[in-house]
Amino acid sequence: MSETITPGLVSLDAPLGDDKAAVIRALAARVVAEGRATDADALFDDAWAREEKDETGLPGGIAIPHAKSAAVTTPSLAFARLAPGVDFGAPDGPADLVFLIAAPADAAEAHLAVLSKLARSLMQADFTAGLRAAGDSDAAVAIVREAIGEAEPTAADAPAGPPTAPDVAPTEAEASGLSIDGRPARIVAVTACATGIAHTFMAADALTAAGRHAGVEVVVEPQGSSGYQALPADVIRNADAVIFATDVDVREPQRFAGKPVVRSGVKRGIEQPDRLIAEAVAAAGDPSATRVGGDAGAATAAPAERLSWGARIQRILLTGVSYMIPFVAGGGLLIALGFLLGGYDVTENAATIITQNALWNLPEGGEDLFLGPLGLYLGSVAFMIGATSMGFLVPALAGYIAFAIADRPGIAPGFVAGAVAVLMNAGFIGGMIGGLLAGFVAWWLGSLPVPRWLRGLMPVAIIPLLASIVASGLMVLFLGRPIATLMEGLNAWLTELAGTSGIVVVGVILGLMMCFDLGGPVNKVAYAFATAGLAAASADNPTPYLIMAAVMTAGMVPPLAMALASTVLARDLFPPVERENGKAAWLLGAAFISEGAIPFAAADPLRVIPASMLGGAVTGALSMMFGVQSLAPHGGIFVFFAINPIWGFLIALAAGTVVSALAVVALKRWVGRKELEQAEAGLAVAA
Repeated sequence: MSETITPGLVSLDAPLGDDKAAVIRALAARVVAEGRATDADALFDDAWAREEKDETGLPGGIAIPHAKSAAVTTPSLAFARLAPGVDFGAPDGPADLVFLIAAPADAAEAHLAVLSKLARSLMQADFTAGLRAAGDSDAAVAIVREAIGEAEPTAADAPAGPPTAPDVAPTEAEASGLSIDGRPARIVAVTACATGIAHTFMAADALTAAGRHAGVEVVVEPQGSSGYQALPADVIRNADAVIFATDVDVREPQRFAGKPVVRSGVKRGIEQPDRLIAEAVAAAGDPSATRVGGDAGAATAAPAERLSWGARIQRILLTGVSYMIPFVAGGGLLIALGFLLGGYDVTENAATIITQNALWNLPEGGEDLFLGPLGLYLGSVAFMIGATSMGFLVPALAGYIAFAIADRPGIAPGFVAGAVAVLMNAGFIGGMIGGLLAGFVAWWLGSLPVPRWLRGLMPVAIIPLLASIVASGLMVLFLGRPIATLMEGLNAWLTELAGTSGIVVVGVILGLMMCFDLGGPVNKVAYAFATAGLAAASADNPTPYLIMAAVMTAGMVPPLAMALASTVLARDLFPPVERENGKAAWLLGAAFISEGAIPFAAADPLRVIPASMLGGAVTGALSMMFGVQSLAPHGGIFVFFAINPIWGFLIALAAGTVVSALAVVALKRWVGRKELEQAEAGLAVAA
């Protein structure tokens, strides 16, 4: 691997210009002169664009302008020691130590890795003092290489253990006026920036150093891109106040519930750590100070390590479901709106219409619709946006299941495994399995002890690469072929059975299939079987219409049943997030969006799926018995005009919905209730 910094990239005490633009331009020229970039002006433009968004000057006379640029061919770090310094926007004055980080446009991992390794060293006085005292370029290069992990690691590079409270001399705290009840104040802090790499750790180190200088016990939890080590519960419990120096949401904030809190951006944690600590100590003694919301009792009632494996998995799945819900709700409702505006056959040409027509060039047809051609166009737009949103459902589920296990490094391999599950027709069940595989592999890789030089690359390159290969490879090698064989066999069997007097049995089977995996491969086989037959349907051959009605009606049962159970019959058996999901499920079920029940099935599959299948079988059988026909392949209640007799459709749907709702309530109330309560208690920790 190429060295990131060389003596030719170092400038010591040479005049590079009177302002930061001149300095950045001079350093960009050095990168080009060393053959590591092709165009100095292009590199400068990219670095300057970044500088204009947010000045890169830091306290202590430091500046870190940086950019990803197509002009860069080799990740590089150019360094200048300026005399005199130049203003880069730091609150304490000009910068005399300037680092230009230049990375190729497609090398995000190199850019972030160098920045993260450099960040923590910049907060160390001996590192900056060494650079200011370096006698030549070789000495400066040696110091920087040691900091960014390109030198041989030493014993000091060993991974840090869990955060613990530092030893602080009480006399220092008393002298600074930051004591509480005659002892040093105890402060806990969380730092987090958008990338979770540079400012996160710089703020953590700045707060720790400021606390040590002030004689205050400060323990910091940096929530970085590669995860975070949670503060011990006793440290949080004994803390007098909390500092949230973050640009993003704090993870698991309920751990700090009830504590006085001071909130700021992460950059203030770097620039004004002493002031933040003073504000936190003042808040600790102020009864009216802002406090972290939530229930501290709930946050500690059921620690994750005390949950059974079943409850842990359930909590992991619920995390994935919570992030997936917007895709289901938004996409499903848009699809329903598409049918309402564009008619039940909007699916046939929707993609063509939105690419070849516009508001000023409406498509032909649609005269029978309420809004005419305008309705056809708007319906096509709504349908395609909804269908696109629904396409993210399984990848999002898998990605955030992996996130719940391995934090940010698990997201990419989880999304990939979910997309592969869709490719292999494995549906949401395949997505759940893929997400779990990706998450556990990513978690295991992240727990391995690795050399310091490799740590920065682990969360952004190594873990996503290896976890994606393992999880998605297992999906392709061991799941795809068995599912394909099973689906082909089911399709052939149903086709043969439908042409006999066992049409009611077909209704039962189709109802079971539609409710088995809620939009997965089994569900899709039943739906494809029904829609494929519509082309051969006629007044003399109404069997395909009967099959289509049974499939659509049974597919509406799971979300409607979960909505009925969670919002009407037994609200106390469902956690708040599922009660909210139940409200959306009413409309999703009415629109024949079976995926509306996935949040419930993913959280509690052993009770939700059997109950759904029972109601689906009842609906399928009744639909066949009443001779319900559907000329529409989708749309649910919104295509009532294409269903006959509508009374038979409504009775079959209502019967199955009630049966499923009662069944899931009974199962939740009397089967495995203790496990459910344990899992729900654990949700307070992950809320």
